[in-house]
Amino acid sequence: MVVGCLALNASFEPLTMVPLHRALRLVIDGKAEIVEADGTRPVRSERLTIPRPAVIRLVKFIHVPRRFRKQVTNTFLFARDHYRCQYCGRSTGELKLREALTRDHVIPLSRGGLNVWENVVTACSSCNTRKANRLPVEIGMHPLVRPGEPHFVHLSWVVRRLTPIQSHYIQLFYGREMLDQIEELERGTALIARA
Repeated sequence: MVVGCLALNASFEPLTMVPLHRALRLVIDGKAEIVEADGTRPVRSERLTIPRPAVIRLVKFIHVPRRFRKQVTNTFLFARDHYRCQYCGRSTGELKLREALTRDHVIPLSRGGLNVWENVVTACSSCNTRKANRLPVEIGMHPLVRPGEPHFVHLSWVVRRLTPIQSHYIQLFYGREMLDQIEELERGTALIARA
C-alpha cells in the first residue's frame, strides 16, 4: 500500500514526496492529476471514490528556485549523513540518553563559514560541544566523509523510500544511472542499520 505520493511538475520532473492526504487534496481541487495509482484499494468518502495515487502530476508548471532546492535542513542533512555523527561515527541508536544529532559547521559561522551543504555535517551533541567554534585542524576533528550537496532524489529515497512505480518516474526523468546511485545508497543504508 502506498503511504506517500511522488509529485511531478507539469513537465514530469519529480518534485517531492507528499503525504497521501495532500495528494488527494491536490487532485480533488483540480491542481493535479493522478498519473499512477496503487490498485490495492481506492480512497472512498461519502460522495467520492478516487484511486489511491502513487504518482501525481501538477496541472500547472511550478518554478522551483535553485536557491530553495539547495536549502539545508536538518532532516535532509541527517539523511545525507545516514543519521551518523561525522566525527565519532556513532548513529542515532548508539547515542546516550541526553545526546542528540545536531548540525555542525565545519568552518564555524563565527569564523566566516557559511550555512551551505559543503560546510555542514551531522554531529552528536558531545562532538559538537567539544569542537565548539574551532577549525578541524585546530582540534584534530575531521569529518569522516567530505560534505557535499546531495541530489534531492537521494534524500527522498533515504527519508521516505520510493515504491517501484515511483522509481520508474525517477528513471524516466533522470536516467538509469540515478536509480543505480539510489540502489547503492539503499545498500549502504541497510548495512548501517545492521551495524
